This record gives sequence, C-alpha cells and structure tokens, in this order.
Amino acid sequence: MQRQDNSSCRPGSGPDFSGLWIPLVTPFQVDGAVDHAALATLTRRLAAQGVTGFVVCGSTGEAAALDEPEAMAVLATVAAAAPQLPRIMGVSGSHLGRMLAQVRRLNDAGVAGLLVPAPSYVRPSQVGLVDWFTTIADASAVPVLLYDIPYRTGSTMARETLLTLAAHPAIHAIKDCGGDATKTRALIADGRLQVLAGEDAQIFGTLAEGGVGVIAASAHLRTERFVALLASMREDRLDEARALWSTLAPLIEALFAEPNPGPLKAALAHDGELQDVLRTPMTRASGALRERLAALLSRP
Repeated sequence: MQRQDNSSCRPGSGPDFSGLWIPLVTPFQVDGAVDHAALATLTRRLAAQGVTGFVVCGSTGEAAALDEPEAMAVLATVAAAAPQLPRIMGVSGSHLGRMLAQVRRLNDAGVAGLLVPAPSYVRPSQVGLVDWFTTIADASAVPVLLYDIPYRTGSTMARETLLTLAAHPAIHAIKDCGGDATKTRALIADGRLQVLAGEDAQIFGTLAEGGVGVIAASAHLRTERFVALLASMREDRLDEARALWSTLAPLIEALFAEPNPGPLKAALAHDGELQDVLRTPMTRASGALRERLAALLSRP
C-alpha cells in the first residue's frame, strides 16, 4: 500500500500530524548500552512498511532512563536510518529551565515536532498547566504536541485547559491518553488540535469519532495491518476496518497486560529484532505473558 503523504510540512496548510506514528523502543545491548545497530535496523523496517513517522524518546522509548546525550544520539540514529520520514521528539521533565534548554537545543535538530507532557509528580493547577505549556511553546521553533497522560504525570488536563492551549500558534496536536471520551469528542469538534489516539486500545474508537491519527506502540508489530486499518477508516471502509481491528485487538491487549515496553520488547526479541533488555526500574515480561505473545505472533 502506498503511504499517504503526511510529511508534517504541507505547503500552505501548516503542520500535519495525521497518520500512523511509531513511538520507538530504545534497544539496549546486554551491557545496558544503547544498541544503535538494532535501532537503525528496526527503524528501516518500519519505514519500509508505510508508517507516517516516528516518535523518539517517548514513554515506550524508556526516555526517563536515558540521559540527554544518549537521547540525542538515539534521535541521530533514527534520522540517519530513515531521513525521509518526520520525527517527533519527546521532551519531559519538571524543571522549567532544563525543559527550555532542551527545547532550544532541539529547535535546530531537524524534528517535525515536540511531544510534551505535563510535569510529573508536581500536580499543578490548571492555570499552572497553561503557564507551563505556553512558556514551552513560546520557546519552540517547531510545532508542539500536547501529551495528555494523567496516569503517568499525576496531572489531569481539563477540557477548558486544552481548548485554551489550542489557541497558541505553536501548539498543533495532542496525543490523547486522557481516557475521557467526552473530552476527546470536544477536542475533535473544536478542530484546532489534531487528535491522535495515544491509547492503543482506543485507536478504533478515536478514529471513528474523527481523530486523525495514532501514536501506537503496538504497531511495531503487524505494522502493515495497522497501516491498512488507518487507510480503511480514512476511506470509510468500515467493514474492512472492523475486520482488521478484530485481528489486532488481542495483540494490543497482550502487549499492555504488563507495563510497556516490557511485553513489546519481549515480542520484538522473539522475532530477533533486539535484545530483551530494559533499564531499571522497567522489567522484562513474565514467562506466562511471553508464551501468550509467542502464540499470538505465530498466527497469520
């Protein structure tokens, strides 16, 4: 299937983040060092299967366990492996000065956007969240995507907060992991932010409501099927989309039965694409889940 042109820089129409984005895992060697060879091979394989682009150093990439030089080296490896596809870089933290320094360094790094969550643990007010994201967006020369994921950050972004932030000229999209269908519908209806499903189990529902794309860790596997699912939804071929979704849902459920990316790395290791190594405090998938994943991956 020919990939839709979602280069995130369409002339005259502003940035476009629709389509299928892969939040890349960060492969590690047995000694714990980043495995850049495995990362490059994985990136090239996914790029050839029709994905729109990559999210680098997000939650699936174990970004919290990488220092900044490692993160920038990971970004460089992905860029070299698939220079034709856009890259979104995850930027997170709770210290505004360090966040702004990261943002400014990334302004000239060739990224299509920055994926920014609320500061973890701090739990600011809604006014504080508006100030936080506005200050970061003011400093960014590239588009900002909001990352609404309250179960990781401890901060729930209210609908009114998101709609306020949608007015900022640098904020263009949201990775929606908020778990609030009413809020998702309101953002889609408002139309100023492109809404991307961030919870893999909610992909079909978000697309059916009018979301424009997904950031899906599970799409490391059965990638072409995910590409076909988005094409079917985009072209209103719902019977075909439902059939594709029914084959993907059991795999998605298994991949999130234990904390991500443990199960995903186990599955990729099963296919020989990387070492099944994570950095503490993340752990490998349990033996029972490995068996479940192996059985699912053996199916056509």
